[in-house]
Amino acid sequence: MAFCIKFGSFLKHSLSANVQGSMLNSIRGVASTTKLFIGGLSFGTDDHSLRDAFSSFGEVVEARVILDRDTGRSRGFGFINYSSDESASSALQAMDGQELQGRNIRVSYANEREPRTGSFNSGGFGGGYGGRAVGDDSF
Repeated sequence: MAFCIKFGSFLKHSLSANVQGSMLNSIRGVASTTKLFIGGLSFGTDDHSLRDAFSSFGEVVEARVILDRDTGRSRGFGFINYSSDESASSALQAMDGQELQGRNIRVSYANEREPRTGSFNSGGFGGGYGGRAVGDDSF
């Protein structure tokens, strides 16, 4: 049984890089070319100022600066989602390397996030070695 699980996991990972990657790229051509990654943002940039900076290229569906969950402070990057591929393309060409609030920003198409593996997704709870606790002599 353990062999089947390991073999299935191996197949999933090797196929996901080849087959699923090409399938995602074909889907991405339709859906994800409207989403841009914006890196190198000033810590003073918020959602509203990011939207303002990119709204001249087309209809901005969403503008989001990513915040640190512990401090609430900007992590220095964000995302812009446009209603059309053409708007995203013009924003990418015009804004990549430009200055925004004193910082030169990097603009690229956003990549889909890889699914996380590990603790909860794989059925475990992470950490530890399992088995008995230290000093537990009972069987």
